[in-house]
Amino acid sequence: QVQLVESGGGSVQAGGSLRLSCVASTRLFTRYTVGWFRQAPGKEREFVSVIRWSADNTIYADSVKGRFTISKDNHRNTMYLQMNSLKPEDTAVYYCAAAEPKPWTTAWAQERSYNYWGQGTQVTVSS
Repeated sequence: QVQLVESGGGSVQAGGSLRLSCVASTRLFTRYTVGWFRQAPGKEREFVSVIRWSADNTIYADSVKGRFTISKDNHRNTMYLQMNSLKPEDTAVYYCAAAEPKPWTTAWAQERSYNYWGQGTQVTVSS
């Protein structure tokens, strides 16, 4: 059974930075594409970023492009989301997700493309 555990959330002022981590219970990062979603209060969960299992492809939502960086460390079974220049609108619960092997042409911005989810970590950005 795959388990994903996020950490690194917290409260920060606008303009600040946070780094989220997602640890997997198995060595899946060499085979699974993994990504981040977020859900703000009263809103639907939305795509943030995804990184291919081979780490040679990434996709970012327009709202975070240039500010967030996704990466992973296969040896540590850990994925990261470095978030810089945070804005109040980045406030949300952030979730990591993993997809069993699929073509890179998969619709990664859709939740249904992923098979496993973490419980989430809260990020709060104050103005």
